[in-house]
Amino acid sequence: MPGRFVILVLDSVGIGPLPDAARYGDAGRDTLGHLARSPGGLRLPNLAALGLGSIAPLAGIPPAGAPLASFGKMAEASPGKDTTTGHWEMMGLVLARPLALFPNGFPKEIVEPWQRAIGAPGVLGNEAASGTEIIERLGEEHQRTGKPILYTSADSVFQVAAHERTVPLETLYAWCEAARRLLDPWQVARVIARPFVGEKGAFRRTYNRRDFSLPPPGELALDRLARAGIPVVGVGKIPDIFCGRGIARSIHTEGNTDGLARTRDLLGEVREGLLFVNLVDFDMRYGHRNDVAGYRRALEEFDSALPSLLARLAPGDRFVITADHGCDPTSPSTDHSREYVPLLAHSPGAPGRPLGVRATFADLGATLLAHFGLPPMDAGTSFLPALS
Repeated sequence: MPGRFVILVLDSVGIGPLPDAARYGDAGRDTLGHLARSPGGLRLPNLAALGLGSIAPLAGIPPAGAPLASFGKMAEASPGKDTTTGHWEMMGLVLARPLALFPNGFPKEIVEPWQRAIGAPGVLGNEAASGTEIIERLGEEHQRTGKPILYTSADSVFQVAAHERTVPLETLYAWCEAARRLLDPWQVARVIARPFVGEKGAFRRTYNRRDFSLPPPGELALDRLARAGIPVVGVGKIPDIFCGRGIARSIHTEGNTDGLARTRDLLGEVREGLLFVNLVDFDMRYGHRNDVAGYRRALEEFDSALPSLLARLAPGDRFVITADHGCDPTSPSTDHSREYVPLLAHSPGAPGRPLGVRATFADLGATLLAHFGLPPMDAGTSFLPALS
């Protein structure tokens, strides 16, 4: 079997607005570019050596003279800017229509059947909101009444927040499973359980979050790997995003630090197949909270961890770093942004080459299939020849 294929998705680490960003209200948003120009800048020497500064102009991160990875950026062909759309497209499923959005909250045709299904005395919120803000605002009332906090965002999400002392986790998950069953016909991408703990003024969300995704409506590169007997390990929220499709082994993580440690261990253990990792803190903890300093620290932590990951690669392995959308923490908005995503593809012993601007995230899935000698899907163009 060919060497391993490793994909690290830095959730929300975009690299500049797509040409149609203004249609999404995202003109000028640039997650990495604005972070690099923010006070304190970015110190990412290992990413710079791979070729990050060769993808686009980034203050303080010059182009690499001899990059260790092939470098480029990918445009999203599907309409949207959410986690589900981005990940599905990476695996060759390009959507023709956007997933459903509810910027004014969910209609009674959704809320009332869900409320009856879970036996709730009512719901709180039912609006587009920042998760941390709405939990702080409604957390005490939720604890007093037992009513779930329901909210959405600019993405296709139905989010249910509950305090872990007030609503047991298994009950919260059951509420979300009931919502998932109701929401499939509405084409809502994800139902997200958002447990939190603490007291008023110090409520905080926990890593007991779970995502209940809409089943992918077409074939994935992951399906082809599974049929060919090629094992896939999904780390972080990867298994949830794909409803477990094609995933042989699922690894839950509690944030970036844990995800990086698990990835390092897996690189010493897993000898074949695909290792598919999502590092969620960039998005969940920092992008959506407009926490510039926290986002910077998370990127620098990832950069510091890179040498220990690269040291565990073997000849023939492919190691890809990318993202699924943007979430510019310097913007007034706390929502995702319609951005290009970086593409760094390292092959031990091979020189880095320019990969240009890829027309779709599906080029990654095409390259994955080509690496394992499997036939291409309809979407995407492999860049495997540049990695040899």
